[in-house]
Amino acid sequence: MCRNIKTLFNFEPPATEDEIHASALQFVRKLSGFNKPSQSNEAAFNLAVAEVSAAARKLLISLQTTAPARDREVEAEKARERSRLRFG
Repeated sequence: MCRNIKTLFNFEPPATEDEIHASALQFVRKLSGFNKPSQSNEAAFNLAVAEVSAAARKLLISLQTTAPARDREVEAEKARERSRLRFG
């Protein structure tokens, strides 16, 4: 759905509150179609971001895996390589 929302589960170090909030913000922006809501919609928009952040945090805490935690730098390098191959 959103290419800018990144996987936050199973990383070392774990996802930060800022990363969770940023992904929730991106998700709500996509759903609403607003990059920045009007004043009349701002309260509903901010509430949605807070609720999605809480749900995401709860999900990340409750997920379990036996796979080893992924390294952020290794994954970032893989993404850069995919981008180089795709866009040259």
